[in-house]
Amino acid sequence: MSLRYALLALLTAQPMTGYDLAKSFHSSVGHVWSAPDSQIYPELRRMETGGLIEATAVARSTQATQATKRVYHITSLGEQAFRAWMAEPVEYSRERDPAHLRAAYFEWADPDSVREQLRAHVRHWAGLREQWQGQFAAIRDRTHPIFVQRLLISPESERPRIAAYKLFAYEGLIARAEQEIGWAERGLRLADELEPKPPESVRGKLGEGGGTSPGEEVDL
Repeated sequence: MSLRYALLALLTAQPMTGYDLAKSFHSSVGHVWSAPDSQIYPELRRMETGGLIEATAVARSTQATQATKRVYHITSLGEQAFRAWMAEPVEYSRERDPAHLRAAYFEWADPDSVREQLRAHVRHWAGLREQWQGQFAAIRDRTHPIFVQRLLISPESERPRIAAYKLFAYEGLIARAEQEIGWAERGLRLADELEPKPPESVRGKLGEGGGTSPGEEVDL
């Protein structure tokens, strides 16, 4: 159900077409609540049926005859539903974390596999951190289009409060990413302590000969 309220949140800033809503979703609230277009459009239809939003036909800026597009507006019922949802306590889902589950049993994995999984974890969270830092900067600098529109329709006295909460949300996401990156980097150091790699000279000889012959010694 959170998808519904994420869409309502966007429509509190301005009316939008389904296409613009989907585009704005992926560049804003989609950073904290992911959903594909295949879920967004059916949900818009259900919201319209439920009276939370309404659509008006607007002429397209095209030469095609009688071409129109549907522009969605939030209704008073939709605003009431959004406020009621915001007043509810968060229902936290049970934890399902494959990365930490695997980490608890890394002794079953090949050391190189352990290292690669941890490096992948760093890359994943570094990518998210970059996205969230970009959103944070766009809000701070007031260059994010949806955020700018929200400020324009809000009383000037409310604008600092609006900005502060948006920045607060992304600060939390960035901190989460940095914690996960730090955890994985600690795991890489731990792997090196518990599963030390053979010296380069040994790995070179193993790579060249595919191993040692019976009775053959390798200089360590």
